[in-house]
Amino acid sequence: MRTDLVSEPGDASRPNEDFAGVGLPASGQGGCVIVLDGVTPPSGGTGCLHSVPWFTARLGGALTELTVSGRDLTLSEILARAIRRTADTHADTCELSHPRTPQATVALTRWSATEVEYLVLSDAVLLLRGPDGTVTPVLDDRLARLPRSALATDALVDANLRNKEGGFFTAAADPAVAARAVTGTLPRQEVRSLAALTDGATRWTETFREGDWTALFDLVAKEGARSLVERVRELETADREERAFLGRGKTHDDATVVYVEL
Repeated sequence: MRTDLVSEPGDASRPNEDFAGVGLPASGQGGCVIVLDGVTPPSGGTGCLHSVPWFTARLGGALTELTVSGRDLTLSEILARAIRRTADTHADTCELSHPRTPQATVALTRWSATEVEYLVLSDAVLLLRGPDGTVTPVLDDRLARLPRSALATDALVDANLRNKEGGFFTAAADPAVAARAVTGTLPRQEVRSLAALTDGATRWTETFREGDWTALFDLVAKEGARSLVERVRELETADREERAFLGRGKTHDDATVVYVEL
């Protein structure tokens, strides 16, 4: 197995809100990848004493431990338990029902000698390459399908769409959200390599339209995860003033890429 991992903050003066982990069981058979993109809250408070990096570190740690050790659990069950475990650590001090309580998008995959399991929640992306070179994106596109008018203000999003039926879902404090994730299982022989990315890295395809998912995967496989992030940064900087490419709340976003050859 070969692994390439890069996680870079969008702003060097602020903590990286992403989390990335690669886990290998003690048996040496199989493994897992966990990628979280912490959701940056607007000004005005979250009802929580803790930061987004605090949350993603704990949720990511719980996911890593449970995914490696809990072979009898599905990925949805693992995500639900990890959310519950993380919520329990600050339920006594924080208002976890607040719509902006710390939360994250999730890309999670686990493989054994016989199968590859996957889970995606919100706008993290998982790409799977088969033995014939075909790249299959695993996407939770509920947020992307919402009309721009519904996303006009943070207040509208929080009141009507965030973790609500008809809107989109993130991993926050309610374990039930795990059932909303996009999940599936493939035979191991159908997946030769994979990449998990946060939306700060997928801007190369989704925002700047430099190439499709296959082209992005080829770039990471041939030039490395660092090369993709560097190219995104160049595109962001070039478009800093013009903003010809819409849909960017920040000039630079935290960007994480994990590439694995199984």
